[in-house]
Amino acid sequence: MLFDERPKTKREDLFDRDEELKKIIDNINRPLIVIKGIRRIGKTSLLQVALNQVKIPYIILDCRKLRENYSRQDIYTLISEGLKSRLDQIRDILARIKGIKIMGNSIEIKWKGKDYVSIADLFDHLNEKRIIIAIDEAQRLRGPLSNEIKDAIAHAYDYDRNITFILTGSEVGLLDDFIGIENVNSPLYGRYYYSIELERFDKDKSREFLERGFQEYNVKVSDVEEIVNLLDGIPGWLTFAGNQYVNGKGLEDVRREAINIALEELKNLIGKKAKTSQITASRYLNTLKCIAYDNDSWSKVLNCLQKEEGTIISSSVFFNIIENLEKYGIIKDYQFLDPIYKEASKLLKKV
Repeated sequence: MLFDERPKTKREDLFDRDEELKKIIDNINRPLIVIKGIRRIGKTSLLQVALNQVKIPYIILDCRKLRENYSRQDIYTLISEGLKSRLDQIRDILARIKGIKIMGNSIEIKWKGKDYVSIADLFDHLNEKRIIIAIDEAQRLRGPLSNEIKDAIAHAYDYDRNITFILTGSEVGLLDDFIGIENVNSPLYGRYYYSIELERFDKDKSREFLERGFQEYNVKVSDVEEIVNLLDGIPGWLTFAGNQYVNGKGLEDVRREAINIALEELKNLIGKKAKTSQITASRYLNTLKCIAYDNDSWSKVLNCLQKEEGTIISSSVFFNIIENLEKYGIIKDYQFLDPIYKEASKLLKKV
């Protein structure tokens, strides 16, 4: 069903994306594939459908489960959960690894002390079979263990010919920072990856998506054009709108609920900044509001921000704010990448 809000797993439930799906399948024997795109663009759906199409054993590590400053125990728990989901296909490999215990459908991995299993060693063992290791929202791996994880991926890239890594990320700038292909200090420096960037649907595709989705529920909707104009081709929001209409809601309900969801997400982002500094959090908030009210250049946004705060802000500080908002995948060239985030930013209140 097109309006199922969970990530798609079957080809028949994934709307369009023929070209992107073919690219993954055609390049599945490369060591590293990266899928990029803004939030709600459909990366996880594309990933899962592709994995099921290629018929190769795989594990998925969902990094959204990780805390911001995750521990070694956290990352090994994430790996254990990923392995457990495919235990029937890799049980024979895991059973031979000293430091791993299999108890029924549970897996325990020794992550410190005697017989501890390094991530690189684990990849070497998994290399005994053809396998795909998919890391969803991989930018969340930035942190204290970042280099250790990248060392393991780099080692597997060079020596484990049966492993393909597929990384996805919605905070594209942070994902690029994590991988560090152009950073001489990154273990993955200089290694090529095949990149796929998901774009939003155009108006015709958005309209077709909604019409087909409503047909599946035998529902007639007169607001299709208004929904298309409101949501700017972002599949996740279009799916959300479809669900709202199927459940008896209207355009204003869709708009209000979507903005509330985006507002909470922005608050969480600014909340992280508030842990560092109230001033920093306030500047992110004010910058977003300035851009939301159509200040669309360096000078306009900086002038607006200085008026809001009643102080002179250095170019370097302002540059860092803009750069980080772009890395988070919220803005680009002083424009919001998601119109719902633009409307939500207008409602942000002082930290």
